[in-house]
Amino acid sequence: MSVSERPRPSQAMDILRRAAQSLIGVVYPPTCIACQAATGDAHALCAACWSSLRLIERPYCERLGTPFAVDWGQPLLSPAAVSDPPIFQRARAVTLYDGTARALVHRLKFGDRLEFARALGAMMARAGAELVAQADVIVPVPLHPWRLWRRRFNQAMALAVIVSRASGLPCDPFLLGRVKRTRSQIGLTKAQRQENLQGAFRVPVGAKARLKGRRVLLVDDVLTTGSTANAASRALLRGGALSVDVLAFARVAQEV
Repeated sequence: MSVSERPRPSQAMDILRRAAQSLIGVVYPPTCIACQAATGDAHALCAACWSSLRLIERPYCERLGTPFAVDWGQPLLSPAAVSDPPIFQRARAVTLYDGTARALVHRLKFGDRLEFARALGAMMARAGAELVAQADVIVPVPLHPWRLWRRRFNQAMALAVIVSRASGLPCDPFLLGRVKRTRSQIGLTKAQRQENLQGAFRVPVGAKARLKGRRVLLVDDVLTTGSTANAASRALLRGGALSVDVLAFARVAQEV
């Protein structure tokens, strides 16, 4: 083999990396992240679990992203979006929050299964392609420092990083901070959630110049009543953002 034919160091590393991945695949065959059944690819869903997701596709409310039961043949707003418009411009999610989707979110959020973010974030990037294309920066919904210390990671941040990698859109987690230690939203009514989140988010003074005039894509794992998204969007807009869209992996079908 001539010198010119020898693989460069970077090529050699790629060859070794692929060989190692192939060996790992033989020793530890890839399995479904939801049910552990065999799959063709790592960090993926099997056909059965994929088909069990209630994917959100048009027709849906153009503001809230909630699906319609009937296709009226044109873009429409839901009664909820008309009677109580959100602070953010648009929201999109991959699937409804039940069954397999609920199990995936819980394992990511409470089971320390950070690797799940790769599959969920990739699905989010595809489902939110329209929003991604019209955004300038990705901002994950932040956790309060105390909760972040207890949980050890922010699931919204993990998802935002994957959406950023898949889309090429920059992610800036320092454009928004959580300054109020709120109680858990689980079991609260919409009104209680809004009160709980009042004043919870703030754009740091040093971040306002970076945020000014930018179109933000706010990323979270689940959309429930939209209270968290509204509170975070309000803070971003007050901090100088031009607009805010919201992208989540799952959303609750009906507003509570």
